[in-house]
Amino acid sequence: MASNPPAPQTSFAPSDKQRDTFGYGRGPDEGPWEEWNPTEESIRPVRGRHRVSKQRGGGLARSSTVLGVGVIAAVGAGGMATAQTGKPPVSISMPDLPSVGSLLPGGSDEAPEDSATPLTGAGLTTADAAEGTTDAGEALRARIMQQAETQQDQVDSAAQQAAETAAAKSAAEQAAKEKDEAEKKADAEKKKAEAEAKEKAEAKRLAELAKNYALPTSSYTLTSHFGDSGSMWSSGHHTGLDFAAPTGTPIKAIHSGTVTEAGWSGAYGYRTVLTLDDGTELWFCHQSSISVSAGQKVATGDVIGRVGATGNVTGPHLHLEVHPGGGAAIDPLAWLNSKGLNP
Repeated sequence: MASNPPAPQTSFAPSDKQRDTFGYGRGPDEGPWEEWNPTEESIRPVRGRHRVSKQRGGGLARSSTVLGVGVIAAVGAGGMATAQTGKPPVSISMPDLPSVGSLLPGGSDEAPEDSATPLTGAGLTTADAAEGTTDAGEALRARIMQQAETQQDQVDSAAQQAAETAAAKSAAEQAAKEKDEAEKKADAEKKKAEAEAKEKAEAKRLAELAKNYALPTSSYTLTSHFGDSGSMWSSGHHTGLDFAAPTGTPIKAIHSGTVTEAGWSGAYGYRTVLTLDDGTELWFCHQSSISVSAGQKVATGDVIGRVGATGNVTGPHLHLEVHPGGGAAIDPLAWLNSKGLNP
């Protein structure tokens, strides 16, 4: 496609004939003709939107450009249509091209002098065209900025929603935690109250029970406990609870029952066996004297003998043993505590 060659540049002023021919005349008040030397300030483009005004003699270049674009489109479209052999021709719509007369100076298709019609519509919307916007780059930039702002608003909205969701989740977790802690605290308080109530009930029961039980002697000191080890006991350990007291101190029946044995019993010295109604045997050993006989029934607190030092002993004391059901001995102190007694 042919192109317009650049205009030759000259460093001399046009002659009078050239001025008359091309309209470069000057008035009588104007000074002598001076050569124009362009500078950076004089050729700096005007920024922002501006209107494209008519340039004399420029219609040919603009129309040539439009014509060239139309020809290329027509040739390309025609080539695409003919390349498809064996297929029916494709209908191609051609844009309206300016007449040849518009390519010449003074043609009828030239744009008005103050026309704001842009050379291209790239990036322009209908609203932009209605407002007379001719700067395609500025219009595209505005659209991009608007799209960026919209996307940023969406991002901010999503971030806010995520923050609100996280806050709601955290609040729900905190509420659940507080509820769980409150339930645990209430459960602990309930258990504590139940334990206290149970303890009070047990204390009341033992108090009532203690009315039916009594300590075996008075003015005593506990010396040897159940399970103490030593060579003085044949089994290697102590099987009862010792109440050290002066000789002759009264020994009382701990609970009502029947005397099943009363007499001498080797290492135990003088011993009395009192069998309770539930079959528990109470052994009172090392007595200095016995006050009851076998087969006799006694009540709680009755005197059944006296503290002594008979049998295998090192001093006067009452050796008490407890045999549930007549079997092996257990800790007398724990048994007395279970009956509400605290020696």
